[in-house]
Amino acid sequence: MAKNDDNLIKKTCRELGLTYKQLGEKIGYSESALNNASRQEKISEPLTFAINLYLENLKLKEELEDFRTLKKILTKTL
Repeated sequence: MAKNDDNLIKKTCRELGLTYKQLGEKIGYSESALNNASRQEKISEPLTFAINLYLENLKLKEELEDFRTLKKILTKTL
């Protein structure tokens, strides 16, 4: 387990406007597991990986939506 000075759990919840329970549901962890890891500031590698994958997934979904919007615009103008 690595100590995380930024506390990835708190940072992610704050940036996305999620509770620990909501984040946990999205990444397959319990609210108590996130709470304990955050409080102890010892976030395991699997938990870090799960959060980072979730964040990457959100970013890719946003980019995909941007491409879909661009496709609609190009289809209408051509």
